[in-house]
Amino acid sequence: MPGRGGPLPPRPDPGLTESRAPVCSGWWALLVLFLSAAGAAWTVLDHGLPTRPEPGSWPTAVVAGCTLAALLAVAGLRRGRDGHAWVTTLFGRYRGTIRRTGLLWSSPFRRHERIDVRLRHWRSGPLAVVDAEGTALRAVVLVVWRVRDTARASLAVDDHTSFLRAQVECGVARVFSRMPVDRFDGAGAGPPGAGTRLPPATLRDADLLGDECTRLLAAECRAAGIEVCTTRPLRVEYAPEVAEAMQRLRNAAIDARNRDAVLTSVLDAVDDTVRRMTDRQLVGLDDYERKALVKDLTVAFYTARGTAADTGC
Repeated sequence: MPGRGGPLPPRPDPGLTESRAPVCSGWWALLVLFLSAAGAAWTVLDHGLPTRPEPGSWPTAVVAGCTLAALLAVAGLRRGRDGHAWVTTLFGRYRGTIRRTGLLWSSPFRRHERIDVRLRHWRSGPLAVVDAEGTALRAVVLVVWRVRDTARASLAVDDHTSFLRAQVECGVARVFSRMPVDRFDGAGAGPPGAGTRLPPATLRDADLLGDECTRLLAAECRAAGIEVCTTRPLRVEYAPEVAEAMQRLRNAAIDARNRDAVLTSVLDAVDDTVRRMTDRQLVGLDDYERKALVKDLTVAFYTARGTAADTGC
């Protein structure tokens, strides 16, 4: 596609990549909780709970230690879910990602942020864009994406979903400005038997348009840890202020192509008729009579073909 040049996409931060956070099974935490509760209960039952606990007494230390262990065990319990991950940070620094599922225990001193890593889709609203000829359009696209790098999605941008939507609007506008939405000059049509000619690229080619949008958005969103799987246009139409004028232009182009096709078929029929009559020596014609015959046959055939085309027969 022409016009692929442009600003380079943002570069990912090499120092910010997803890594595995230290985590263990939550059943160990439950075991610690049970043992701490049992130890504290045995100490209280065996030695009693003094009304004025002395700092140096070992029963007080045992009860305090068991209580602290129980609190840490409970505070670090997490529930891992399919399609979600935990991004952990400590004092603002990235400390790893938890992608395990089930009952887990992670350090309660770290901040845990849940992030969705499932395959998701987003349908845009009508986007105001222009084509290569400056025609105002309205486009609706569907983007299928997911979070690939949770560290970048959580820490490299303020909000990765808002970042994606802004990049979709910008990327769609850039891609749409590279091609015309329609061609009314009949380029690439070619007469029958003239060989195959590839049609020019327009915004009506949904596959080409979707591939270009996907390529551009994938490069733009990589720095934010987002993987753009596919981008497909759902609707491309003229803006309301130019829709009527463009419809008239389209109808005029279709009518011109129909007239050209009818005229080509009429001339072929006239040429074949005159040649066969001459080859079989059905009539002897001089130049003046030949021209008159060609004129009469052209008028007759064109009238018949034009009437049939107008009535849809």
